[in-house]
Amino acid sequence: MPMATKPQRKLWIFPLAAVVMLILAAGAIFALTVQQGPRGVAGSALASAIGGPFHLVDQDGKPFTEANLNGKWHLVFFGYTHCPDACPTALNEISLAFDKLGKQRDQVGVVLITVDPERDTPAVLKSYIASFDAPITALTGTADEVKQAAAAYRVYYAKHPTPDGGYDMDHSAVIYIMDPQGRFTATFTPDTTGDAMAERLEKLLS
Repeated sequence: MPMATKPQRKLWIFPLAAVVMLILAAGAIFALTVQQGPRGVAGSALASAIGGPFHLVDQDGKPFTEANLNGKWHLVFFGYTHCPDACPTALNEISLAFDKLGKQRDQVGVVLITVDPERDTPAVLKSYIASFDAPITALTGTADEVKQAAAAYRVYYAKHPTPDGGYDMDHSAVIYIMDPQGRFTATFTPDTTGDAMAERLEKLLS
């Protein structure tokens, strides 16, 4: 009797798996379509999936919370000053995008939130962002405060020891676009070029 029930259980499992995959695929297509629209996902159910309360300090030691995102568009990116490639590449492309935006650049801010608060003090962050031609606000805080901010943006990060006794940080490298109401709107990937960023931002700003 037990052997006879196994095929019946499989018949239920496979249709259920297919349904789940279809739902996920439809959701992904919907998300991509909405994100690429004139206003991204702002105003949709997806807008609440990213972002939330956080309490950090900027490169000048001044408090900075989610309320400071209100009033203009922002690009929010999690990284760290010792990052060997993804972070400087992303910030360079953002700088190139701002060159393309011209007068519209004043309508967009950039927020870099460190995932390495142990090394990234306000002074270190201030020196680091001076290398990029973009209006970057760099944020840090205690380990718990950074953890709260990362959780709000669904960002993964973890310390990765190196052979020399130091460490790198593994982390998500998504650039989030937040609208003037502080709502998640769309994303850029680490491979997005400055030209593509500028083109997308121009559509959102129009």
